[in-house]
Amino acid sequence: MLTLESALERILARIQPLPPETVPLLQADGRVLRSEAIARTDLPAFDNSAMDGYAVMAGDTTGASAESPKWLKLVGQIAAGEAAACSVSKATAVRIFTGSMMPDGADAVVMQEDTLTSPEHPGEIGITDGVKPWENVRFLGEDVKRGSPVVAVGTRLWAPQLAVLAASGIDKIGVSRQPVVGLLATGSELVEAGLSLYPGQIYESNRLMLASLLGKWGARAVIYPIVTDTLVATREALQKAFAECDAVVTSGGVSVGGFDFVKEAFISLGGKLDFWRVAIKPGKPFVFGEWNGRFLFGLPGNPVSAFVTAVVLMRPALLRIQGTESTTLPTVNATLAEPITNHGDRRHFLRVVLDASGNVTLAGTQASHQLHSLAAANALLDVPPETVLAVGSSVKVSLI
Repeated sequence: MLTLESALERILARIQPLPPETVPLLQADGRVLRSEAIARTDLPAFDNSAMDGYAVMAGDTTGASAESPKWLKLVGQIAAGEAAACSVSKATAVRIFTGSMMPDGADAVVMQEDTLTSPEHPGEIGITDGVKPWENVRFLGEDVKRGSPVVAVGTRLWAPQLAVLAASGIDKIGVSRQPVVGLLATGSELVEAGLSLYPGQIYESNRLMLASLLGKWGARAVIYPIVTDTLVATREALQKAFAECDAVVTSGGVSVGGFDFVKEAFISLGGKLDFWRVAIKPGKPFVFGEWNGRFLFGLPGNPVSAFVTAVVLMRPALLRIQGTESTTLPTVNATLAEPITNHGDRRHFLRVVLDASGNVTLAGTQASHQLHSLAAANALLDVPPETVLAVGSSVKVSLI
């Protein structure tokens, strides 16, 4: 039985990123950047105003106050999107707006709230608070320089990265091909939601749960029909899924029971089984193998076991196959609000609730078949074998 670290090492050693493809930026959300994204323009593309107000020479505003305004002659206006067709000289000002190009001669912007008008000063603007040179000015290229990389290769793209790429003039981008992952649930007791249940039957839930996880991790899930517990049905289902997908995920049928056929069916197809047991709880029966460059992840049938093994063993592989550099779960420091004990000989991934104050409590009963506590959890606590943790202990929890 492998340690979690050994199992992960063996999985990641076999995974190679899928070939990249070029897609429009509008289709890049959630994809992993695989080629350099080079800015086509400076950002900002020109010196511009950070405020609605007036472009001025800063020296003309020295000593200005509400009691003693400095009056400057208005010589023009520049709207956002217009080229600067006027300039500022001594004792003059130009009306300007957020994003407007700075006119020649100006070295600062007085925000509109620090100005006033008066019938006694037609054609002039009164400055009621002075500005320093270059105050409220955004400079050409201060955010991004033209010709420089915008986002690091290996980054998963979402709203902030897409925004800076678009603002830098990039309309197409090289990203990893989205992996297609087939989901198979095995078990003659399983029934599709919405149908009638007969004695001994249960509703199948793992495929929907796993499809949600896969979507969060950048993969595209293909949900196949429930597979009955026979070698023939299991073999046929695996063969079809492998023909259509980059990886296949099964739930159930990977232990040592008389109706567990996943390993046997996989080997009969010519698949190479790497390992099938990992020293973690829940989730000891976990299968990893390869068939013609495509991968099998055989998860336990119990839903909590399937969830935990998917998070700690399958997630890193799916991130690596997309070219992501970091495959570790985000962790935060927390404090135990109740004592926790692991008397077993396997590390136990407990489903816990992390509150806003950084305190951790169990999400409920930790049995591998109980979904209610999993639904209440927002983190996993990895407790080593034969460990007792007292109230107030400092721990790290993995966010899920």
